[in-house]
Amino acid sequence: MSRLLQPALAGIVTALVGFASSFAVVLAGLRAVGADQNQAASGLLALCLANGVVAICLGLWRRMPITIAWSTPGAALLVATGAVEGGFPAAVGAFVVCGLLIVAAGLFPALGRLVAAIPAPMASAMLAGVLLDLCVAPVRALGEVPLMAAPVVLTWALLSRFAARWAVPCALLVAVVAIALTSSGLGAVDIRPVVELTVPTWSPQAMISVALPLFLVTMASQNVPGMAVLAQYGYRPPLRGILLGTGLASTVGAPLGGHAVNLAAITAALAASPDADPDPGRRWIASVTAGVSMIVLGVGSGLATALVLLSPPVLIEAVAGLALVGALVSALAAALADPDGRQAAVITFVVTASGMTLFGIGAAFWGLVAGGLMTLLYGGRKAPTAPVEPEKAEPALR
Repeated sequence: MSRLLQPALAGIVTALVGFASSFAVVLAGLRAVGADQNQAASGLLALCLANGVVAICLGLWRRMPITIAWSTPGAALLVATGAVEGGFPAAVGAFVVCGLLIVAAGLFPALGRLVAAIPAPMASAMLAGVLLDLCVAPVRALGEVPLMAAPVVLTWALLSRFAARWAVPCALLVAVVAIALTSSGLGAVDIRPVVELTVPTWSPQAMISVALPLFLVTMASQNVPGMAVLAQYGYRPPLRGILLGTGLASTVGAPLGGHAVNLAAITAALAASPDADPDPGRRWIASVTAGVSMIVLGVGSGLATALVLLSPPVLIEAVAGLALVGALVSALAAALADPDGRQAAVITFVVTASGMTLFGIGAAFWGLVAGGLMTLLYGGRKAPTAPVEPEKAEPALR
C-alpha cells in the first residue's frame, strides 16, 4: 500500500495543479466565443471527463505516465478570437472539426508532417500573439481593481521565485478569498455540475478562425512538447494512439462545450519525473491517478464557474494571464531563436496580437498568412534589418 502512496499523491498534485492553474483560461475562452454560464460549466465538465477517461485508458494500456490535459493555449486562442458568426453553436461545430482533424493526424501521418512543416518560429510567434492579450490582464487588473489584484499578483510573484509549481494555484486561492470578501456569496448561484448539449452548426468563418488555428495550436504547443517531455524521462509512446484517443475525446466532448484535449506539456513532468516514483515502470500510476482526480474535480465545475461569475471579469483574466506568462516566455524565445526566421516570426506575432478581423476571420489565421508570405518573399534569406550607424556600433567593439 505504501508503494502506491507516492505515485498516487503525485497524480493528485498533477490534477490539482493542472485544474487550478488554467480552468479560468478555459472558462474565459468559452465565454468569449458565446457560451452562457451553463454552457461554459458544461464545457469545463466535459473537458475534465475527457481528460480523465483518456489518461486512465492510455496509462493502463501503455503502462506509461501519459498525462492528458485540455488545450490551454487553445482556450487562450478562443479569448483572442472572440465571438464568431453563428454564436456558440458555430464555435461548437469548430470544436468538432478540430477533434476530427486531430483524429486525421493520427490516421494519416502526412497531415502531421504538414503541420510540422510550418516553421517553428512562426508557430511559436502565433502562440505568443494569442497569449499576449491575456498576459497583460494582470496589469489591467492592477489599474481597475488594485485592492483585489495586488495580493494576487504579489502571491504569484513570490511563489514563482520560491515554489513555482504552486504559484498559480495559490494566486487563485487569494483571488477566491478576495471574491468571497467582496461579493454577496454563492447563495443565489447554482453550483451543481451542469451537462448541456449544444447542437453544432457549421460556419466557414468559424472553421477558419477557430477550428484550423485551434488544431494547429493544440498540435504545435501541446502534443509536440508533450512528447518531448515524455522522451526526456525515457518514455516514447506511439503518437498515433495518443492522437486517436484525444481526437475522439475532443470530438465527443465538443457538443457538451469542450474545445479540445491533448497530451499534457506543462504538467507532464509532474507524473513522469522521478519525484512521482523512483521506479520508471511504476510512474503510470501517477498519470492514471491524475485522470481519476480530474474526473472528481469535474464535479466542481459548477462551483468554478460560479466563482468566475461573482468576480470582476478582469480579475479572473488576471489569474489566467499569470498562468500563461511562462508559456508566453517560451513562445517568444522560440519565435526569436532563429535569426533567419526572426522577421517572419515578428510579423506573425504582430498581426496575431493585433486582434484584427478581416472577412470575418480572426487574427491567428492572418498572422500565419502574413508570416508565410514573408517567408516566401525572402525565400529562406535573412530579411533586412535596420542598419546600425558606425558611430553607434563602435563603442560596442571596444
